Amino acid sequence: MNSNEPTAFTDATLSEVDAALQQSWEAFEVYRKKDLKARAQFLRTIAEEMKAQTDDLIRTARAETHLGEARLLVEWNRTLFQLTSYAAACEQGAWLDIRIDTADSQRNPPKPDLRKMLVPLGPVVVFGASNFPFAYSTAGGDTACALAAGCPVIIKAHAAHAGTSQKVAEAVQRAAKSCGLPEGIFLHLHGASFEVGKALVEHPLTRAIAFTGSFEGGKALFDLAGKRPLPIPVFAEMGSVNPVFLLPQKLQAEVDGIATMYFNSITQSVGQFCTNPGLIAGIDSPALDTFIDLLGAKIKGEKPQAMLHRGIAQHFRKNRAEALAQPGVELAGETAFPALENESIPTIATVAGALFLENPQLHKEVFGPYSLVIRCADRQELLQVARRLEGQLTASLLASDEEVEQYGPLVAALQELCGRLVFNGVPTGVEVALSMHHGGPFPATTDSRFTAVGPDGIKRFARPLCYQGWPSHLLPCELRDENPLGLWRTVNNELTKEGL
Repeated sequence: MNSNEPTAFTDATLSEVDAALQQSWEAFEVYRKKDLKARAQFLRTIAEEMKAQTDDLIRTARAETHLGEARLLVEWNRTLFQLTSYAAACEQGAWLDIRIDTADSQRNPPKPDLRKMLVPLGPVVVFGASNFPFAYSTAGGDTACALAAGCPVIIKAHAAHAGTSQKVAEAVQRAAKSCGLPEGIFLHLHGASFEVGKALVEHPLTRAIAFTGSFEGGKALFDLAGKRPLPIPVFAEMGSVNPVFLLPQKLQAEVDGIATMYFNSITQSVGQFCTNPGLIAGIDSPALDTFIDLLGAKIKGEKPQAMLHRGIAQHFRKNRAEALAQPGVELAGETAFPALENESIPTIATVAGALFLENPQLHKEVFGPYSLVIRCADRQELLQVARRLEGQLTASLLASDEEVEQYGPLVAALQELCGRLVFNGVPTGVEVALSMHHGGPFPATTDSRFTAVGPDGIKRFARPLCYQGWPSHLLPCELRDENPLGLWRTVNNELTKEGL
């Protein structure tokens, strides 16, 4: 039924990239003046336009990505929720971080009137993600956040689902027209070659980059942005092995349930989540042996499935083979079923803690249904593993309450390691909420201070601007004495909605 080959589109030329940025900047001059309600209405209208095309868009994504309808519908609903929830957050304005300190002429020296808020950066280039054709691509979280912040967006479609991206873009453009916004508020370019992405990053009117993908891709964009005459921020999510630490008491008490829980997490969506648990570390014991045996047996019964596209399948097989070829790595379980060229090979392997510590190659992500269990000799070696790992999106600790107290240095090491620390659970599943942090220390992301999920992600595409000594009636509405928008503001160190 599906060829699962991406739809062919012509790459944008350098002159088309330049024209898009010029048009985007002109739209910025208009859009930056739109109030929060207008921006929120635009996001809601995008959701409505997309919802009206649900069947067609799901059908197109299925044909391009190998993802099943049930999986795509979950992501689709998440995408619509992101648009509407970020619209609500945009309208509420808490993300603006408004600070007001009123003047005091009696002080010596006199204190000036100071008022600060976040203002939009300008045109944002969003690179579509290969593994999420909706939620992290054309009208996904990065786009929603940038539009909420008051920034126009230029999308570089991912070649693996270019047809889906094109259709979503058309829905967004219909929404822009319906809301009376300039055409340049949202532009869509195709570019399978690196040259298109390079031109978008280097263009002098680009003000920020959003990227979800590989370390190599994200780091290349980050380096390009840093070499510009005017460097710009790159908010890149570049992968993570999301280590899991199993403590002995917890594992012995619940080994069956933990093995089942992690089997489901490792194989969910063919392991193609950025939060897939790629490393599991525990202390050598009969309980750890049982865990490995149970997990290996479940993996053997898991049938291969088609991966998102040919490129991901090829990288998975290459990286898996390289990992299994490392000294001391032993296969603990792999699918018992034959796999076709573009299908996964669910796999569990093991290695001794000492060998893991000596071999940086084993720290690298194998994107897909693969996980490496690290057999540590004792709690000190377990701690060394945690301290040796690079920055991660998540880390998970499975422990009893007593073990949390006993393993204090390990808990501290995990806090330094990641952006989200999971207790007695799995890292797969990223809730869209204010309290979520989807980011982490380098190399998981290029800036661990910001999240790619949740309304706080809006702050990535804004900067602080302080007004000193301005009359109230000349200030933006958000900063005026009477607080006409009814926003939460910190006035003379007190949070309030009251006017001055």
